[in-house]
Amino acid sequence: MSSFLRPAVTGQAPTVMPSHFTEVSAHLAIAPLVSVVIPAMNEAANLPHVFATLPSWIHEVVLVDGHSTDDTVKVARELWPKVRVVEQTGRGKGDALISGFAACTGEIIVMVDADGSADGSEIVSYVSALVAGADFAKGSRFANGGGTDDMTPVRKLGNRLLCATVNAKFGARYTDLCYGYNAFWRHCLDKITLDCTGFEVETLMNIRVVKAGLRVQEIPSHEYVRIHGVSNLRAVRDGLRVLRVILGERRKGKQ
Repeated sequence: MSSFLRPAVTGQAPTVMPSHFTEVSAHLAIAPLVSVVIPAMNEAANLPHVFATLPSWIHEVVLVDGHSTDDTVKVARELWPKVRVVEQTGRGKGDALISGFAACTGEIIVMVDADGSADGSEIVSYVSALVAGADFAKGSRFANGGGTDDMTPVRKLGNRLLCATVNAKFGARYTDLCYGYNAFWRHCLDKITLDCTGFEVETLMNIRVVKAGLRVQEIPSHEYVRIHGVSNLRAVRDGLRVLRVILGERRKGKQ
């Protein structure tokens, strides 16, 4: 796998990078191509904020449109003319992500929400972890350096309990479970077959990367408040859905 970071030597004049490198800054370049997947449904008002934080050096943006009735696709194409638009045929965040992953051509895939809660400038931290040896770079709002402006006390408690359950049942060491800002090498998809169409797909991924023995590194991340619109998350209902995924994966492990 040809993937590494190459810093420039201090004091030397800048050199012309080979065609298979992507320049990140004057002192940093990466070999693997990076795809960013953004599932979106009626997020036209938020996309300007989302795209403004994406680094210019990423290989491609794959926007999965979930039957939007506003100008989500139009705005995306205006903001990022080379954006790849995938029309979602099914329903749910899991279904959207699976469709987006299939459309990616990069070696590294990054998952970013379309509500403006994620800072795209953090992508370099995820990519750095992957090229340094991790298989799966998992964002965490509760790792040292992370934070959240958007979680209620009830959601924090639920996330903590569910996270502790996964750690106890599967031998993981997560500090955050229900967070959708993650990145991974494309080859990981061959080892974590995804068959979940709802938002709990994020929990399913977190569990299956551990079960597959993949190397996981948490990345401190800050979650901001949704800029426009209202979230569809419901603490009790969605917590129970996540719990069902955990129990289902535990039963499979015993079998």
